[in-house]
Amino acid sequence: MNELVKLLWKVKIHPTLWLVIAISVLTSHFTQMLMFFVIIFVHEMGHATAAHFFKWRIKSIQLLPFGGALETDEYGNKSLREDLIVILAGPVQHVWLVGLAYLFYSFSIIPYEMYQQFFYSNAAVMIFNLLPVWPLDGGKLLFLGLSKRKSFLDAHSFTLLFSAILATAGLILSVLLISFNLNVWIIACFIGITLAMEWRQRYYAFIRFLLDRHYGRSVDLTRLEPIQVDENEMIYKVLEKFQRGCKHPVIVMKNGQESGSLDENELLHAYFTNKMTNGKIGELLYAY
Repeated sequence: MNELVKLLWKVKIHPTLWLVIAISVLTSHFTQMLMFFVIIFVHEMGHATAAHFFKWRIKSIQLLPFGGALETDEYGNKSLREDLIVILAGPVQHVWLVGLAYLFYSFSIIPYEMYQQFFYSNAAVMIFNLLPVWPLDGGKLLFLGLSKRKSFLDAHSFTLLFSAILATAGLILSVLLISFNLNVWIIACFIGITLAMEWRQRYYAFIRFLLDRHYGRSVDLTRLEPIQVDENEMIYKVLEKFQRGCKHPVIVMKNGQESGSLDENELLHAYFTNKMTNGKIGELLYAY
């Protein structure tokens, strides 16, 4: 019970949601808005409960008009399996919510019209959140999938660029197909601002990813993924090739021949502890 209370204290209602609630009261749509609020709350608590189970460091649980955002102090060093479970723990809540609503309808506790409205509201929130646009669940799934093949930095950057293109296309399509809709513009502004901030902070997220590995806060890295580099390559350029979920032995080449190898921890130690921010791999190899 105490753990649940701790999670509830982290719930924050985003200003845009207060705006939408006010509009719903003025336009006599408060019942529909209350439905959305309950659906969004349960959705986000699903994410938060899964993250809490895995002992993630949760900073806040933001509630938005079209979903929510679980803000954690984790930067890509949890296992891909853990990350997948936390992401999917939100959308799966809609299954039991609809099932419970159907049970209420079957026993005549709620009318069919209310059940139908609740069903479509759940479907809308779930489908929208699964769109491959950051920071929605679908965007995070895209980032997770790319992380299996690409470096953390490349996967993150590609996800943000793809999200920006898709979100822009969606906004243009909405403007062409439907008349002015305030909710669409609120959502578009939120996604646009979030993407812009995430893009500006992408190197900060990358450095936090490296720091977690440097200080041993990563999960066990059982898969080996060797990185082959020339001895003249800069250390920070090699670090930019680091992927999630695997350990990197660094094979150093000189004139096309292997001249030695380094453990990834040696690179991290040199970069963060010895401040070799402009050092070359060859210097590091000979130093060790």
